[in-house]
Amino acid sequence: MDFMFLLATAAGAIFTVAAAAVAALIVVKSVSSLKKRTSRNKKSIKISGKKSYFKKETNRKQETYKELGEKEQGTHEELNKKEQETHKELNKKEQDSKTLSPNSWSKSSEEDAVPAQEASAQAPRRLGGGMSVVGIDLGFLNCYIAVARSGGIETIANEYSDRCTPACISLGSRTRAIGNAAKSQIVTNVRNTIHGFKKLHGRSFDDPIVQTERIRLPYELQKMPNGSAGVKVRYLEEERPFAIEQVTGMLLAKLKETSENALKKPVADCVISIPSFFTDAERRSVMAAAQVAGLNCLRLMNETTAVALAYGIYKQDLPPLDEKPRNVIFIDMGHSAYQVSVCAFNKGKLKVLATTFDPYLGGRNFDEALVDYFCEEFKTKYKINVKENSRALLRLYQECEKLKKLMSANASDLPLNIECFMNDLDVSSKMNRAQFEQLCASLFTRVEPPLKAVMEQANLQREDISSIEIVGGATRIPAVKEQITKFFLKDISTTLNADEAVARGCALQCAILSPAFKVREFSITDLVPYSITLRWKTSFEDGTGECEVFCKNHPAPFSKVITFHKKEPFELEAFYTNLHEVPYPDPRIGSFTIQNVFPQSDGDSSKVKVKVRVNIHGIFSVASASVIEKQNVDGDHSDAPMETETSFKNESKDDVDKMQVDQEEGGHQKCHAEHTPEEEIDHTGTKTKSASSDKQDRLNQTIKKGKVKSIDLPIQSSLCRQLGQDLLNSYIENEGKMIMQDKLEKERNDAKNAVEEYVYDFRDKLGTVYEKFITQEDLNKLSTILEDTENWLYEEGEDQPKQIYVDKLQELKKYGQPIQMRYMEHEERPKALNDLGKKIQLVMKVIEAYRNKDERYDHLDPAEVEKVEKYISEAMNWLNSKMNAQNKLSLTQDPVVKVSEIVAKSKELDNFCNPIIYKPKPKVEVAEDKTKANSEHNGPTDGQSGTETKPDMTKDSSQHPKSSGEMEVD
Repeated sequence: MDFMFLLATAAGAIFTVAAAAVAALIVVKSVSSLKKRTSRNKKSIKISGKKSYFKKETNRKQETYKELGEKEQGTHEELNKKEQETHKELNKKEQDSKTLSPNSWSKSSEEDAVPAQEASAQAPRRLGGGMSVVGIDLGFLNCYIAVARSGGIETIANEYSDRCTPACISLGSRTRAIGNAAKSQIVTNVRNTIHGFKKLHGRSFDDPIVQTERIRLPYELQKMPNGSAGVKVRYLEEERPFAIEQVTGMLLAKLKETSENALKKPVADCVISIPSFFTDAERRSVMAAAQVAGLNCLRLMNETTAVALAYGIYKQDLPPLDEKPRNVIFIDMGHSAYQVSVCAFNKGKLKVLATTFDPYLGGRNFDEALVDYFCEEFKTKYKINVKENSRALLRLYQECEKLKKLMSANASDLPLNIECFMNDLDVSSKMNRAQFEQLCASLFTRVEPPLKAVMEQANLQREDISSIEIVGGATRIPAVKEQITKFFLKDISTTLNADEAVARGCALQCAILSPAFKVREFSITDLVPYSITLRWKTSFEDGTGECEVFCKNHPAPFSKVITFHKKEPFELEAFYTNLHEVPYPDPRIGSFTIQNVFPQSDGDSSKVKVKVRVNIHGIFSVASASVIEKQNVDGDHSDAPMETETSFKNESKDDVDKMQVDQEEGGHQKCHAEHTPEEEIDHTGTKTKSASSDKQDRLNQTIKKGKVKSIDLPIQSSLCRQLGQDLLNSYIENEGKMIMQDKLEKERNDAKNAVEEYVYDFRDKLGTVYEKFITQEDLNKLSTILEDTENWLYEEGEDQPKQIYVDKLQELKKYGQPIQMRYMEHEERPKALNDLGKKIQLVMKVIEAYRNKDERYDHLDPAEVEKVEKYISEAMNWLNSKMNAQNKLSLTQDPVVKVSEIVAKSKELDNFCNPIIYKPKPKVEVAEDKTKANSEHNGPTDGQSGTETKPDMTKDSSQHPKSSGEMEVD
C-alpha cells in the first residue's frame, strides 16, 4: 500500500510537471514565430572578420531558409551572397598583407575552402593525419620540444609535466628508460645508463675527443666494425654494442612520442638543432639518428641561428631593407659548448655575419672544477678517494651542479651535504661565490677570445652592436655575464628564454618550411663555418689542382657550378682548408668520382660542369655533373665560345658571378668556378641574385656557332664516416624491435599492476560497501584467496608472462563480480523502479481523463485505449510480482529482477503506449475549412490583419509545400 501511495503521489507530481512543460512549449513556439516574423524585417547583417564565423552563419542561415517561404528565402540568399563577397574581399586583404603577426597562424587555403560543417565533421581525422610543426633542441644535457599550436609557439611538457627532458637512456634486463626515468637510474644503474654522448657523433673510436670523453664517462665505449665510436651496455641480459646514431635515435624517438602525445597526432617532420661548429660528418650522423627515430628532419639548424630567428621574427621595429641593418650579438653557453654569432636584421630578413665558438667550454667545466676541489678536500678530510667510486663521483657531480646554480643567486656561504656518500660516511663542506670565481678564473678568461674573434670576422666595432642577447644555462653565472659586459661595454639583454629559445627557433623554422602554416615572410641566410677546398689530380707531371669553393663565413645554403676540361673520368676530393680552425682531427669531407667522361669527337677535352653546394643542413656535396658535347655545323670547332683568360683579368675581386683558376697542364687545363645562386632557392622561397640573362646570352652565342648537348653524368660519392644504407636499415629495424619490446613489457607490467590493484581495492571494499552483500563463509574464503594472490605476486608471480596475470585477474573476478553485481543492482534498482512506476501512473491518469470525457483525449480510438489499459494492467502485475519476490530475498542473494530488465520494460511501455495516448488531435483541417467558409460568406473585416494575410498564405501554400511550422493554426 505504501508503495502504491508513493506511486500515486509521484504520478501527480509528474502530471503537474508535464502540464507546465506543455505550457512552456507553447510559449517557446510563440517566441519562435515572433523571431521568424522579426527576421523578415531585418535589413542588415553584421560581418565578422573571422572565417569560422562566416561558415557557421552561412550554414545556420541555409537551414533557416528551408523553413521560410520563397519570398523570404530569396531575400536572405541575396544578403548571404553579399556577405560572401565581403568575406572574399577580407580574405584577399589578409593574404596581400605583409605584416602578418608571426603568432597568428592560419591553415592553408585548401583547408580554408572546407565548409564549416564538413570541417567539423572531419576534425578528428585531421587530428590524426594533420601536419605537425615540431622543433627539437637536442642538447648535451637536456632536450626541449617546441610546437606550433593555439596561434603561437609553445614548449610542451613530457609525461612528468616537465618541459625539460634529460638526454639520458638507461637500458635494463627487460626494457629501456629514456628521459626523466633514465636520469633517476644514473646512480643505481651506472654502467648501463648512457648520457653525455652528443660529442661522440661522427667520430672514430681513436679520435682524441672520444678518448678524452671516455675518461669522463662511467659506461664503456667500444669500437664499432666501421671504426666509429659506440657504447657497450647490458640489455636483455646480454652485452650489446650500440652506435651513437642508435643512442641518439632512441632519444629522438622518445621526444617524438612526447610531441605526439601533446599534439594528439602523428609527428614526422621536424627541425633539429645542432652546434654551429659541427662538421659534415657530425651533421650526417645526426641526420642518420633522425632517420632511426622515424623523423623527417626538414633542417639541421645551427643553435645560434635558431636563437636569432626566435628573436628577430617577433620584432616590429626592424629597419627597412634599404637602411643599415641592426646588428645583434647572440651568446649561447650551454652545458658543454660556447658559441657566439653576430647577425644583421632588416625587416623580414636575417643574415648571420659571423660565428665563433669554443667547443670545450661550458657549464660542465665549472662542475668539474668544483668536483676536483671537493675530491681533494674529502681526500684530506675523510681519507677517501672519490674518483675510484663511480657512483659516489656521479652523486658529487649532481650536488656540485646544484651548488653552482645556488651560487649564481647567492653570494654567501652555501653548504654541501651528502649522506652515506662512501663507506657509510656522511660528508659536508661549504663554498661561496668568491671562492668559486677564484677557482674557475682560468675558465672565465676563455669567455673573451670568441667575442673578439666574431667582431673581427664581421668587421664590426662595439658601437655597431645594438644589443647583446644571452641564452644557455651557463650564462646565468654572474662572472660570465661580467666578462661579456666588460668586453662590449654594454648591458646584457635577457629577453629570450635561456633554456627554450633554441627549441622555439627550430619550431618557427619548421613552420616556415611547412606548407600547412602561414608565417610572416622572413628570410634566413646562414653561413659555412669552415672554408672548403676541392682537390683533383691533373695529368701534368702527376700534379694536383685545387680550388677553394666556399670560404669561411660564406652564405649558406648556396650552390656553385665549376667547369672542367677533361677527357676521362676524374675524382674530386673535398676537405676543410684550415685544419687548425676545425675541431675535428680529419680534414677530409669526402671524394666524388665523376664518371662517363669522354673526349669530344675531334679529340678535344670535354667541358664538364660540376655543381657543388652546401645544402640547408650545412652539408657539402657534389650535387650534379654534366658534360657539354659539341656538334659543329660547319666543321670549324675553333670558333666555339669558351671561358677565356681575358674575362678573368677584367673581373673585379667582388664579382660573384664568375671565378677562374688556371692550372698549367699539357693543354692548358683550366678550372672555372661560377657562382650560380639562381640555382639555389632558400627555404623562404626567395631567390638570390639571378644570372639567367647572362647565361642566356652565352647560350645564344654558342648556338650560333654550333649545336651543343648536355648529358648528365653519374657521380660516385665516398663520404668520410658515412653510414652505409644497409647498416642504417639495420639500426632502424633494431629500433623498431626495441620499441615493440618496450610496448610488450609495458603491457605485462600493466597486467601485473591490474591484479595488484584489484586485490587491494576489493579487499578494502569487502570491509565497507560490499560487507552486506556477502555471507561470512564466502567472506572468509574470498579473503584467503586475495591474501594468497598478494603473496604470489611478490614471490613466484613477480616475473610472469602477461597472459598469466590476465588469467589470474579473470579468476579473481569470477569470485568478485557476483558481489559487485549485487551491490550495483541494490544501488540502482530503486531509481529504475521509481521511473517505471511514474510512467505507469502517468498513463493511468490519461486513461482516467479519457473516461471522464476530457476533450483533450476525445479523439482517441476506444479500442486502442482498451489495449493500453490491458497492457498497463499487465505491467502493474509484472512489477508487483517482481517486487514481492525481491523483497523476500536477502542482500546476499542474487536479485530476481535486474535493473536492465526494468529499464527494458520501461522502454517497452513507452513504445507501446505513447503513440496511442499522445496521438495528436486532428484540428488543423477543420480550422482551415472554417477560415475559408468565413472568408467566402462574410469577406475580410476591416482592422483584422490576420484575416487579410491568410489568403496570401493559402496562395503560397498552393504553390509551395508548407513546412510543419507553417501548418500550425493559433
